Amino acid sequence: MNKKSAGRYAPSPSGDLHVGNLRTALLAWVGARGTGRRFVMRVEDIDAARSSHASGERQLEDLAALGLDWDELYWQSEAPTRHQQALERLLAGGHVFECYCSRREIREAASAPHVPPGFYPGTCLHLTEGERQTARERLAAAGRAPALRLRGGETWRVHDLYAGDVEGTVDHLVLRRGDGQLAYNLVCVVDDGDEGVDQVVRGADLLSAAPAQAYLAHLLGLPKVVEYAHVPLVLGPSGARLAKRDGAVTLRQLREGGMSVGDVVGMIAASLGFEGVDSASGLLEEMAASPGKHPLAGIGEREWTFHPHQCSQAD
Repeated sequence: MNKKSAGRYAPSPSGDLHVGNLRTALLAWVGARGTGRRFVMRVEDIDAARSSHASGERQLEDLAALGLDWDELYWQSEAPTRHQQALERLLAGGHVFECYCSRREIREAASAPHVPPGFYPGTCLHLTEGERQTARERLAAAGRAPALRLRGGETWRVHDLYAGDVEGTVDHLVLRRGDGQLAYNLVCVVDDGDEGVDQVVRGADLLSAAPAQAYLAHLLGLPKVVEYAHVPLVLGPSGARLAKRDGAVTLRQLREGGMSVGDVVGMIAASLGFEGVDSASGLLEEMAASPGKHPLAGIGEREWTFHPHQCSQAD
């Protein structure tokens, strides 16, 4: 595809969106609209076991109620051919190896002092062909198949609007699970490239994934994401990332508690430093008001602690 550049929001349809998701969605929309980009909505339903179409539809209804609009809508599960072709390209380029490890084996090996926290320890990276064949037979006897991993180890750099230059070592990421399911890191990179996405606005917890995803895009010859903005998270009363267990945190729950959509947008806008705003369009107008200044500039330190019990009744 050769399209005008775009920003995107890409929820996983595993339940209703909470206030933290809604805040990020608003910022992704403002980031795209405020810089003259298209805005793409992509429902990331690639994992059928954790996703439901009904949940995706509810999320889209909530985002539309919030005042967001989008130029294109994609369901990730509808593009399996493109995803598989990308994997085959990586295989042909020698960038992939088979992994025969169980999760427990990885967990135990990853405790070694030379392995960065959370990284694959490289157990299957340099096996001989004879060792690989033996491992394949062992898995087949147990009714399992090997996973496919990226040959990582490279150091890659991206630039983030808030964090500046971020450099990271590329992990040996899973590209295809043992059950045949293609992995998120591969699929989202392919989708961003195909959909013309060159601006990624998402939660700060995903910043560490950006270098590896940018490296994958490089290997696949996909257009570069030129603008990352990993926005501050919304925290729950405990200080941990906001979760649905924290109480009335979804748009529907807040509306049932007496808040209007305008109240919810106003609350989110206030958390970003903008008072008196009650619509998505109003927030865009406020955030894009300074010529020559990025609409998302200035919110990099605005982590927000949300207390659901304070929102049980509209003022």
